[in-house]
Amino acid sequence: MKTTFSVIKADVGGWPGHAAVHPSLKEIADKKLREAEENGLLKDFYVASCGDDLELIMTHDRGVDSTEIHSLAWDTFCEATEKAKELGLYGAGQDLLSDAFSGNIRGMGPGIAEMEFTERKAEPVIVFMMDKTEPGAFNLPVFKIFADPFNTAGLIIDPSIHDGFIFEVWDIQEHKHVFMETPEEMYDLLALIGAKSRFVIKRVFPKKTSKLVAKEPVAVISTEKLYQIAGEYIGKDDPVGVIRAQSGLPALGEVLEGFSLPYLVSGWMRGSHNGPLMPVSLKNARCTRFDGPPRVVALGFQLKNGKLTQPVDLFDDPAFDSIRLEAQHITDYMRRHGPFEPHRLPLQDMEYTTLPKVMKKLQRRFKKIK
Repeated sequence: MKTTFSVIKADVGGWPGHAAVHPSLKEIADKKLREAEENGLLKDFYVASCGDDLELIMTHDRGVDSTEIHSLAWDTFCEATEKAKELGLYGAGQDLLSDAFSGNIRGMGPGIAEMEFTERKAEPVIVFMMDKTEPGAFNLPVFKIFADPFNTAGLIIDPSIHDGFIFEVWDIQEHKHVFMETPEEMYDLLALIGAKSRFVIKRVFPKKTSKLVAKEPVAVISTEKLYQIAGEYIGKDDPVGVIRAQSGLPALGEVLEGFSLPYLVSGWMRGSHNGPLMPVSLKNARCTRFDGPPRVVALGFQLKNGKLTQPVDLFDDPAFDSIRLEAQHITDYMRRHGPFEPHRLPLQDMEYTTLPKVMKKLQRRFKKIK
Protein backbone atom coordinates (compact mmCIF):
# COMPACT_ATOMS: atom_id res chain seq x y z
CA MET A 1 0.00 0.00 0.00
CA LYS A 2 1.06 3.60 -0.59
CA THR A 3 1.31 6.03 2.30
CA THR A 4 1.96 9.76 2.25
CA PHE A 5 4.21 10.98 5.04
CA SER A 6 3.95 14.74 5.62
CA VAL A 7 5.89 16.95 7.99
CA ILE A 8 4.79 20.60 8.00
CA LYS A 9 6.24 23.12 10.46
CA ALA A 10 5.96 26.79 11.31
CA ASP A 11 7.07 29.28 13.93
CA VAL A 12 3.79 30.66 15.23
CA GLY A 13 5.13 32.18 18.45
CA GLY A 14 8.18 31.74 20.66
CA TRP A 15 8.23 31.11 24.43
CA PRO A 16 10.08 33.19 25.53
CA GLY A 17 11.76 34.93 22.61
CA HIS A 18 12.92 32.27 20.15
CA ALA A 19 13.56 29.52 22.72
CA ALA A 20 10.65 27.05 22.69
CA VAL A 21 7.01 26.31 21.82
CA HIS A 22 4.38 26.99 24.49
CA PRO A 23 2.41 23.88 25.58
CA SER A 24 -0.88 25.60 24.67
CA LEU A 25 0.09 25.73 21.01
CA LYS A 26 0.91 22.02 20.95
CA GLU A 27 -2.44 21.29 22.63
CA ILE A 28 -4.26 23.18 19.85
CA ALA A 29 -2.34 21.24 17.19
CA ASP A 30 -3.05 17.93 18.89
CA LYS A 31 -6.77 18.71 19.05
CA LYS A 32 -6.99 19.79 15.39
CA LEU A 33 -5.10 16.75 14.09
CA ARG A 34 -7.05 14.34 16.31
CA GLU A 35 -10.30 15.67 14.86
CA ALA A 36 -8.87 15.17 11.35
CA GLU A 37 -7.95 11.60 12.22
CA GLU A 38 -11.42 10.89 13.60
CA ASN A 39 -12.94 12.32 10.40
CA GLY A 40 -10.81 10.02 8.26
CA LEU A 41 -8.55 12.69 6.74
CA LEU A 42 -5.45 11.50 8.58
CA LYS A 43 -4.38 7.95 9.28
CA ASP A 44 -2.14 9.00 12.16
CA PHE A 45 -0.22 11.99 13.49
CA TYR A 46 2.28 13.20 16.05
CA VAL A 47 2.80 16.78 17.29
CA ALA A 48 6.33 17.80 18.21
CA SER A 49 8.52 20.88 18.51
CA CYS A 50 12.12 21.85 17.99
CA GLY A 51 13.17 25.20 19.37
CA ASP A 52 10.36 27.64 18.59
CA ASP A 53 8.94 25.60 15.70
CA LEU A 54 5.65 23.72 15.91
CA GLU A 55 5.98 20.45 13.95
CA LEU A 56 3.03 18.51 12.49
CA ILE A 57 3.91 14.90 11.58
CA MET A 58 1.04 13.30 9.61
CA THR A 59 0.30 10.15 7.63
CA HIS A 60 -2.54 9.87 5.09
CA ASP A 61 -3.44 8.60 1.62
CA ARG A 62 -4.09 11.94 -0.11
CA GLY A 63 -0.67 12.23 -1.82
CA VAL A 64 1.80 15.10 -1.69
CA ASP A 65 0.56 18.68 -2.07
CA SER A 66 -2.95 17.69 -1.00
CA THR A 67 -5.19 20.73 -0.60
CA GLU A 68 -7.01 19.05 2.30
CA ILE A 69 -3.81 18.26 4.22
CA HIS A 70 -2.24 21.65 3.57
CA SER A 71 -5.47 23.38 4.56
CA LEU A 72 -5.50 21.40 7.81
CA ALA A 73 -1.93 22.48 8.58
CA TRP A 74 -2.68 26.11 7.69
CA ASP A 75 -5.81 26.23 9.85
CA THR A 76 -3.87 24.64 12.71
CA PHE A 77 -1.10 27.23 12.49
CA CYS A 78 -3.63 30.07 12.25
CA GLU A 79 -5.49 28.89 15.36
CA ALA A 80 -2.19 28.44 17.21
CA THR A 81 -1.18 31.95 16.13
CA GLU A 82 -4.32 33.43 17.66
CA LYS A 83 -3.49 31.68 20.94
CA ALA A 84 0.09 32.94 20.69
CA LYS A 85 -1.19 36.50 20.31
CA GLU A 86 -3.50 36.01 23.28
CA LEU A 87 -0.54 34.83 25.37
CA GLY A 88 1.69 37.63 24.09
CA LEU A 89 4.23 35.17 22.67
CA TYR A 90 7.13 36.50 20.63
CA GLY A 91 6.80 36.72 16.84
CA ALA A 92 3.29 35.30 16.82
CA GLY A 93 2.55 33.95 13.34
CA GLN A 94 5.87 35.12 11.88
CA ASP A 95 6.04 32.19 9.45
CA LEU A 96 2.53 32.82 8.07
CA LEU A 97 3.15 35.21 5.19
CA SER A 98 -0.39 35.48 3.83
CA ASP A 99 -3.84 36.24 5.16
CA ALA A 100 -5.64 33.60 3.12
CA PHE A 101 -5.03 29.97 2.17
CA SER A 102 -5.09 29.44 -1.60
CA GLY A 103 -5.06 25.64 -1.94
CA ASN A 104 -1.40 24.91 -1.24
CA ILE A 105 0.73 25.94 1.71
CA ARG A 106 3.93 26.09 -0.36
CA GLY A 107 5.21 29.63 -0.71
CA MET A 108 3.17 30.80 2.28
CA GLY A 109 5.93 30.47 4.90
CA PRO A 110 5.73 27.06 6.62
CA GLY A 111 8.32 24.39 5.83
CA ILE A 112 7.18 21.18 4.14
CA ALA A 113 8.74 17.73 3.67
CA GLU A 114 6.40 15.19 2.07
CA MET A 115 6.78 11.91 0.23
CA GLU A 116 4.49 9.16 -1.01
CA PHE A 117 5.86 5.63 -1.06
CA THR A 118 4.95 1.96 -0.96
CA GLU A 119 5.30 0.61 2.56
CA ARG A 120 7.71 -2.27 3.02
CA LYS A 121 7.16 -5.17 5.42
CA ALA A 122 9.01 -3.15 8.05
CA GLU A 123 9.23 0.61 7.48
CA PRO A 124 11.51 2.62 9.80
CA VAL A 125 11.13 6.37 9.21
CA ILE A 126 13.20 9.08 10.89
CA VAL A 127 11.97 12.66 11.14
CA PHE A 128 14.73 15.24 11.56
CA MET A 129 13.81 18.69 12.84
CA MET A 130 16.29 21.58 12.88
CA ASP A 131 16.10 24.99 14.51
CA LYS A 132 18.09 28.18 13.88
CA THR A 133 19.48 27.19 10.50
CA GLU A 134 18.70 26.90 6.77
CA PRO A 135 17.63 24.07 4.41
CA GLY A 136 21.19 23.60 3.12
CA ALA A 137 22.14 22.41 6.61
CA PHE A 138 20.91 18.96 5.51
CA ASN A 139 23.35 18.78 2.56
CA LEU A 140 26.34 17.36 4.42
CA PRO A 141 24.61 14.63 6.46
CA VAL A 142 22.33 13.50 3.60
CA PHE A 143 25.35 13.23 1.31
CA LYS A 144 27.22 11.22 3.94
CA ILE A 145 24.24 8.92 4.55
CA PHE A 146 23.59 8.07 0.89
CA ALA A 147 26.96 8.56 -0.81
CA ASP A 148 29.90 8.37 1.62
CA PRO A 149 31.24 4.84 2.27
CA PHE A 150 33.23 6.15 5.25
CA ASN A 151 29.84 6.90 6.85
CA THR A 152 27.66 4.16 5.37
CA ALA A 153 29.37 0.78 5.29
CA GLY A 154 26.47 -0.70 3.33
CA LEU A 155 27.56 1.20 0.22
CA ILE A 156 30.53 -1.19 0.16
CA ILE A 157 29.25 -4.44 1.67
CA ASP A 158 25.48 -4.48 1.06
CA PRO A 159 24.54 -5.49 -2.54
CA SER A 160 21.11 -3.86 -2.14
CA ILE A 161 22.61 -0.32 -1.93
CA HIS A 162 26.01 -0.92 -3.55
CA ASP A 163 24.89 0.71 -6.84
CA GLY A 164 24.30 4.03 -5.09
CA PHE A 165 21.50 6.62 -5.16
CA ILE A 166 20.06 9.49 -7.19
CA PHE A 167 20.08 12.99 -5.66
CA GLU A 168 17.61 15.67 -6.69
CA VAL A 169 19.27 19.05 -6.12
CA TRP A 170 17.43 22.36 -6.22
CA ASP A 171 18.97 25.67 -7.20
CA ILE A 172 16.85 27.80 -4.88
CA GLN A 173 18.00 31.07 -6.48
CA GLU A 174 17.30 30.18 -10.10
CA HIS A 175 14.36 27.85 -9.25
CA LYS A 176 15.75 24.92 -11.23
CA HIS A 177 16.60 21.33 -10.32
CA VAL A 178 18.92 18.57 -11.48
CA PHE A 179 19.17 14.82 -10.85
CA MET A 180 22.63 13.42 -10.18
CA GLU A 181 23.73 9.81 -9.72
CA THR A 182 26.29 8.58 -7.21
CA PRO A 183 28.96 7.38 -7.16
CA GLU A 184 29.43 8.27 -10.87
CA GLU A 185 28.70 11.99 -10.47
CA MET A 186 29.88 12.38 -6.88
CA TYR A 187 32.39 15.14 -7.59
CA ASP A 188 29.89 17.14 -9.64
CA LEU A 189 27.31 16.71 -6.88
CA LEU A 190 29.76 18.01 -4.27
CA ALA A 191 30.59 20.99 -6.49
CA LEU A 192 26.96 22.03 -6.12
CA ILE A 193 25.89 21.08 -2.61
CA GLY A 194 29.03 22.46 -1.00
CA ALA A 195 27.42 25.84 -1.75
CA LYS A 196 24.65 25.11 0.73
CA SER A 197 23.01 28.55 0.64
CA ARG A 198 22.13 28.08 -3.03
CA PHE A 199 22.09 24.37 -3.92
CA VAL A 200 19.98 22.18 -1.64
CA ILE A 201 19.32 18.44 -1.68
CA LYS A 202 15.55 18.09 -2.04
CA ARG A 203 15.04 14.31 -2.50
CA VAL A 204 16.99 11.08 -2.72
CA PHE A 205 15.88 8.05 -4.76
CA PRO A 206 17.18 4.48 -5.16
CA LYS A 207 18.93 3.97 -8.48
CA LYS A 208 16.66 1.11 -9.47
CA THR A 209 13.65 -0.84 -8.27
CA SER A 210 14.43 -3.92 -6.21
CA LYS A 211 12.53 -6.53 -4.22
CA LEU A 212 13.34 -4.52 -1.09
CA VAL A 213 12.47 -0.98 -2.11
CA ALA A 214 10.59 0.64 -5.03
CA LYS A 215 12.04 3.53 -7.03
CA GLU A 216 10.28 6.07 -4.83
CA PRO A 217 11.66 8.82 -2.58
CA VAL A 218 13.71 7.58 0.37
CA ALA A 219 14.57 11.03 1.73
CA VAL A 220 13.01 14.47 1.40
CA ILE A 221 14.02 17.87 2.80
CA SER A 222 12.05 21.11 3.16
CA THR A 223 13.55 23.85 0.98
CA GLU A 224 11.41 26.90 1.77
CA LYS A 225 13.45 30.10 2.25
CA LEU A 226 11.47 32.71 4.15
CA TYR A 227 13.50 35.70 2.99
CA GLN A 228 12.94 34.73 -0.66
CA ILE A 229 9.19 34.62 -0.08
CA ALA A 230 8.90 37.77 2.04
CA GLY A 231 11.69 39.79 0.41
CA GLU A 232 13.30 40.58 3.77
CA TYR A 233 14.59 38.88 6.89
CA ILE A 234 11.70 37.74 9.07
CA GLY A 235 13.07 34.62 10.73
CA LYS A 236 15.14 31.52 10.25
CA ASP A 237 14.12 28.81 7.82
CA ASP A 238 14.46 25.89 10.28
CA PRO A 239 14.20 22.91 7.89
CA VAL A 240 12.76 19.44 8.43
CA GLY A 241 13.67 16.17 6.74
CA VAL A 242 12.26 12.65 6.46
CA ILE A 243 14.56 9.66 5.83
CA ARG A 244 13.59 6.01 5.45
CA ALA A 245 16.01 3.32 6.68
CA GLN A 246 16.93 -0.40 6.51
CA SER A 247 15.95 -3.11 3.96
CA GLY A 248 17.57 -1.83 0.79
CA LEU A 249 18.48 1.52 2.36
CA PRO A 250 21.13 2.71 4.82
CA ALA A 251 20.66 1.24 8.29
CA LEU A 252 19.31 3.36 11.13
CA GLY A 253 22.77 3.67 12.65
CA GLU A 254 24.22 4.77 9.30
CA VAL A 255 21.54 7.44 9.01
CA LEU A 256 22.28 8.80 12.49
CA GLU A 257 26.04 8.60 11.88
CA GLY A 258 25.59 11.37 9.32
CA PHE A 259 25.14 13.73 12.27
CA SER A 260 28.24 12.61 14.18
CA LEU A 261 30.12 15.80 13.28
CA PRO A 262 28.91 19.14 14.71
CA TYR A 263 29.57 20.82 11.37
CA LEU A 264 29.09 24.54 10.78
CA VAL A 265 25.74 25.78 9.48
CA SER A 266 24.31 29.23 8.79
CA GLY A 267 21.58 30.78 10.93
CA TRP A 268 21.89 31.02 14.71
CA MET A 269 21.35 34.53 16.14
CA ARG A 270 19.21 36.72 13.85
CA GLY A 271 19.88 34.27 11.00
CA SER A 272 23.23 36.03 10.60
CA HIS A 273 25.87 33.72 12.06
CA ASN A 274 27.68 30.42 11.49
CA GLY A 275 27.70 27.86 14.26
CA PRO A 276 27.83 24.13 14.99
CA LEU A 277 24.78 21.93 14.52
CA MET A 278 24.21 20.12 17.82
CA PRO A 279 22.26 16.80 17.85
CA VAL A 280 20.05 16.88 20.95
CA SER A 281 17.11 15.15 22.62
CA LEU A 282 13.65 16.69 22.56
CA LYS A 283 14.05 17.96 26.11
CA ASN A 284 17.19 19.84 25.09
CA ALA A 285 15.80 21.28 21.86
CA ARG A 286 15.61 24.76 23.35
CA CYS A 287 17.87 27.35 21.74
CA THR A 288 19.14 29.60 24.50
CA ARG A 289 22.82 30.49 24.15
CA PHE A 290 22.94 33.38 21.67
CA ASP A 291 19.62 31.94 20.48
CA GLY A 292 21.41 28.67 19.76
CA PRO A 293 23.59 26.99 18.90
CA PRO A 294 21.58 25.44 16.04
CA ARG A 295 19.90 22.16 17.03
CA VAL A 296 18.74 18.98 15.33
CA VAL A 297 16.32 16.41 16.79
CA ALA A 298 15.66 12.92 15.40
CA LEU A 299 12.42 11.04 16.04
CA GLY A 300 12.29 7.42 14.89
CA PHE A 301 8.99 5.73 13.99
CA GLN A 302 7.94 2.35 12.66
CA LEU A 303 5.19 2.72 10.09
CA LYS A 304 2.56 0.07 9.31
CA ASN A 305 -0.56 0.64 7.19
CA GLY A 306 -0.17 4.34 7.76
CA LYS A 307 -0.06 3.96 11.54
CA LEU A 308 2.86 5.25 13.59
CA THR A 309 4.44 3.74 16.67
CA GLN A 310 5.38 6.04 19.51
CA PRO A 311 8.60 7.81 18.48
CA VAL A 312 12.05 7.04 19.83
CA ASP A 313 14.06 10.15 20.73
CA LEU A 314 17.14 8.94 18.86
CA PHE A 315 19.69 11.57 19.90
CA ASP A 316 18.80 11.04 23.57
CA ASP A 317 21.81 8.74 23.81
CA PRO A 318 25.15 9.11 25.66
CA ALA A 319 26.87 7.97 22.44
CA PHE A 320 26.26 11.54 21.21
CA ASP A 321 27.58 13.23 24.38
CA SER A 322 31.09 13.73 22.96
CA ILE A 323 29.57 15.26 19.81
CA ARG A 324 27.57 17.69 21.93
CA LEU A 325 30.69 18.55 23.92
CA GLU A 326 32.59 19.23 20.70
CA ALA A 327 29.70 21.45 19.57
CA GLN A 328 30.00 23.42 22.82
CA HIS A 329 33.72 23.93 22.24
CA ILE A 330 33.05 25.11 18.69
CA THR A 331 30.36 27.43 20.06
CA ASP A 332 32.88 28.99 22.45
CA TYR A 333 35.42 29.43 19.65
CA MET A 334 32.95 30.96 17.18
CA ARG A 335 31.43 33.31 19.77
CA ARG A 336 34.85 34.80 20.52
CA HIS A 337 34.86 36.21 16.98
CA GLY A 338 31.98 38.51 17.97
CA PRO A 339 30.89 40.59 14.94
CA PHE A 340 33.74 39.35 12.75
CA GLU A 341 33.51 36.79 9.97
CA PRO A 342 33.49 33.78 9.84
CA HIS A 343 31.15 33.86 12.87
CA ARG A 344 29.06 36.54 11.20
CA LEU A 345 27.95 35.52 7.72
CA PRO A 346 29.73 36.95 4.65
CA LEU A 347 28.34 40.27 3.49
CA GLN A 348 26.60 38.78 0.43
CA ASP A 349 24.66 36.40 2.70
CA MET A 350 23.52 39.32 4.88
CA GLU A 351 21.51 40.95 2.08
CA TYR A 352 18.13 40.00 3.55
CA THR A 353 19.04 40.53 7.21
CA THR A 354 18.76 43.82 9.11
CA LEU A 355 22.37 44.79 8.29
CA PRO A 356 21.51 46.62 5.00
CA LYS A 357 19.50 49.14 7.04
CA VAL A 358 22.66 49.99 8.95
CA MET A 359 24.75 50.13 5.76
CA LYS A 360 22.21 52.45 4.09
CA LYS A 361 22.59 54.93 6.93
CA LEU A 362 26.36 55.04 6.36
CA GLN A 363 26.30 55.29 2.54
CA ARG A 364 26.15 59.08 2.35
CA ARG A 365 29.24 59.38 4.52
CA PHE A 366 31.49 57.57 2.02
CA LYS A 367 33.56 59.90 -0.22
CA LYS A 368 35.42 58.98 -3.39
CA ILE A 369 39.14 58.35 -2.91
CA LYS A 370 41.19 60.82 -4.96
